[in-house]
Amino acid sequence: MSFTTRPTLQGTFGMVSSTHWLASQSAMGILERGGNAFDAAVTAGFVLHVVEPHLNGPGGEVPAIVATARDPRPTVLCGQGPAPAGATIAHFRSLGLDLVPGAGPLAAAVPGAVDAWLLLLREHGTLSLAEVLEPAIGYAAAGHPLVGAVGATVTAVRSLFEQHWPTSAQLWLRGGRPPVAGERFTNPAYAHTLRRLVEAGQAAGGDREAQIEAARRAWGTGFVAEAIDAFSRRPFRDSSGRAHAGLVTGDDLAAYSATWEEPATLDWRGHTIAKTGFWGQGPVLLQSLAILDALDDGAYDTASAAGIHAQAEALTLAFADREAWYGDSADVPATALLDPAYARERAALIGDRASRELRPGSPGGAQPRLPDHVRSRVTHRVDVPDPTTGEPTVRSDGVTRGDTCHVDVVDRWGNMISATPSGGWLQSSPTIPELGFPLGSRLQMCWLQEGLPASLVPGRRPRTTLSPTLVLRDGEPVLACGTPGGDQQDQWQLPFLLRHLVGGQHLQQAIDAPAWHSLGVPSSFYPRESEPGVLLVEDRLDAAVVTALRSYGHEVRLADAWSLGRLCAVSRDPATGVLAAGANPRGMQGYACGR
Repeated sequence: MSFTTRPTLQGTFGMVSSTHWLASQSAMGILERGGNAFDAAVTAGFVLHVVEPHLNGPGGEVPAIVATARDPRPTVLCGQGPAPAGATIAHFRSLGLDLVPGAGPLAAAVPGAVDAWLLLLREHGTLSLAEVLEPAIGYAAAGHPLVGAVGATVTAVRSLFEQHWPTSAQLWLRGGRPPVAGERFTNPAYAHTLRRLVEAGQAAGGDREAQIEAARRAWGTGFVAEAIDAFSRRPFRDSSGRAHAGLVTGDDLAAYSATWEEPATLDWRGHTIAKTGFWGQGPVLLQSLAILDALDDGAYDTASAAGIHAQAEALTLAFADREAWYGDSADVPATALLDPAYARERAALIGDRASRELRPGSPGGAQPRLPDHVRSRVTHRVDVPDPTTGEPTVRSDGVTRGDTCHVDVVDRWGNMISATPSGGWLQSSPTIPELGFPLGSRLQMCWLQEGLPASLVPGRRPRTTLSPTLVLRDGEPVLACGTPGGDQQDQWQLPFLLRHLVGGQHLQQAIDAPAWHSLGVPSSFYPRESEPGVLLVEDRLDAAVVTALRSYGHEVRLADAWSLGRLCAVSRDPATGVLAAGANPRGMQGYACGR
């Protein structure tokens, strides 16, 4: 067996994999106390708010895919909040904007993460709200050692905080400086917010579900909604270089509830791959697999230039369809996009030269329509201080590109969940001082152009990049996986799935393998650039393969050896009950645990 950075964990009791070791161990602690996978995932979600505040927060969102031991059919939990009622294209145009800013109050969608986590706890959990929130409250109140990337993020936006976002400076520039790696950091305001949610629940009596519903009301119509409503009216500098007030109101929060939905699925090589619907980018993975299935078996080779070329081209075609067809603001030809005949049409476009064109298809004969901004192919090399860490990259003028977190859990009963919490990063918007967190900036993924699937429309969800994955075999869940990475999420998951499900590599081996992704995919993040033809590759990839990729016409750009991808994964063998887990070593932050 080849060397891996850590073992693939195996056991029969429970497994957790997440992007931060404290979240993984907190979730494992819940399993040890008798909780199930959903209790554990909720615990991890709230801990991630505290320990990865540069990657997600309570003001953000979370989509998840769950399968229960009672009913293994996959179900999507949608915690992606919609555009607020006041978020019209006309309003943004009246401000002189042609893109939604990448940071600041104006870019905020309705927060969806907390309501979604609480809905999951009510519907499928077993423990009380106080029990699952205890670790997050402890870390926020008593402190935890910060990862270095938090301080680096604060340093990157220090002048923005000092000059324009004083409430963020108050929290993140204590003593006039950013926090340093390993510094014990507290967020008393967020600890107080969580305690008040627990108290609101306990005031509703002893019934577990009644307590959770009371906490949801305290969030959506109570003290949290009141604080967000008041703070959102204040103008702050954003990515446009000017100050604008936000649009999220208390009424928006009161009208919102997380939802349960059917997944988009693909039956593929003896497996069923489940993703969120076409309101997010998840079906890109399904389309890519279907296109590869229409090619010869060499397209599945994750170590050869021919295989990587085919996979990159399949992804590029699927992402072109994302730009033309995916979103929540117009009808999506979902059935036609996943039709095998359509996949064969798309596969026929893949030749022996890398294409630099954006080529959306015509599913069912419909004519594609690209956003004007995408058709213009805004192209320049993105100024990314460290594109290899998977962290958000920010500049002092308020420009931000977001990243996220991920958590997978499987328990001894066979419950399984894949969740990708994101948004509400510390650098996305000014901190609401009495709550201890900012709003998000997910509206930047909406177009200020009428009639598109991803157009900005009040009450409709922005087309998120968040893309958890659940895999079933013979109707039983066998794998939950996902990764941070914005537009790269499905680009990194595709070769992982090929290595594991086709190539037979164990989880950690498939995670550790050299990673790559295309920069030619139009960015979902402000200011929405792309670099057609550019393939970013970890320099551990065999030099002969790199040379061959260039002969296919790819502009190969080398990244550091351990820099691309932050995959998490857990699995279960239904025949034996053996569980497994792996986690990304890149960034020295993600960890799996279990027994």
